[in-house]
Amino acid sequence: METTALHVEAGAGCDILIEDGILDRAGEHIKAALPRAKRIFVITDTNVSPLYGPRLVASLETHGFEVHTRVIPAGEPSKCAGELVALWEWMAAHGVTRTDAVAALGGGVVGDLAGFAASTILRGVGLVQIPTTLLSQVDSSVGGKTAIDLTAGKNLAGTFYQPGLVLMDPETLRTLPDRDFMSGMAEVVKYGCIWDAGFFDFLAARPSREALMGDIPRILRTCCDIKRQVVNADERDTGLRMILNFGHTLGHAYELAGNYTRWSHGEAVAAGMAAAAKLGVELEITDAAVPGKIESILSPLGLPTKIPCDLEHIRRAVGVDKKGSGDLVTLILLEKIGVVRPLLLPKEDVLAALERLAGR
Repeated sequence: METTALHVEAGAGCDILIEDGILDRAGEHIKAALPRAKRIFVITDTNVSPLYGPRLVASLETHGFEVHTRVIPAGEPSKCAGELVALWEWMAAHGVTRTDAVAALGGGVVGDLAGFAASTILRGVGLVQIPTTLLSQVDSSVGGKTAIDLTAGKNLAGTFYQPGLVLMDPETLRTLPDRDFMSGMAEVVKYGCIWDAGFFDFLAARPSREALMGDIPRILRTCCDIKRQVVNADERDTGLRMILNFGHTLGHAYELAGNYTRWSHGEAVAAGMAAAAKLGVELEITDAAVPGKIESILSPLGLPTKIPCDLEHIRRAVGVDKKGSGDLVTLILLEKIGVVRPLLLPKEDVLAALERLAGR
């Protein structure tokens, strides 16, 4: 596979490099992108560290970097204030300076937490995202959002902080468990729903992991290019970037209902997209054929199209949703596949429509 290079113009600018085996050349690319850096603070987790940690450290040391590694417990519970403080203290204890950099090696939890730490220690040091899951490669590693979870909800404390470089090695996807791979596919399908009907049809014709992996370079390139365009137009998530939240308002309610352990983020988003399509029909925004199309692409991938959730969890999720403004919430709905329509509604109207749907 040849190297695919995309450029995010937001912030100071960031290159996204996609290439099989790029993990073994990480040191070379990081040295070029962050020439002042002498030390790299690698943050990874207990799942990823034994698989890819030694390869990354070897590449960094070969190119003259002093490397310090911290391994956090894998899973959403690590995306918390306690782990963030521990990272600050760890870097401070090793004498971190403004010219040093953080490398986040792992999935979305590692990327969000490490990115937040990098954006705040010494008021900001260099950051390299090295995503190893499909979900993090097509979504969370690109665009500069960092966050931790609070008791009140997911991703409620964080920063906008663009990495200096994103390195994606598609070969890391081969070690993903099927459930994690398909969880990432929910975000992939989202891009077709909100932006590119042709890409949606392309995905629908590949209803298995084997078929999808056969075209993974195109999938990664297409998703990252869409997100790159959206972020370039709206880095701070006040306009166009909000369309990337299709399926997420209800998805966060499902995650909350499952205590962030029963359903993965991608599974919750999949069910959230299916529900948002039905809600759009209920509100006379969405073409009546859309819910069936979305369910027909998600179900063969083993992704849920309905998750039980009481109205209290939905009310809590809508109440703290980051797309809200006072008593209003912006719903991301579809007119048809590939055509999105944000709709600003009173929260009580949204809840009433969801209650009508739940009663059917």
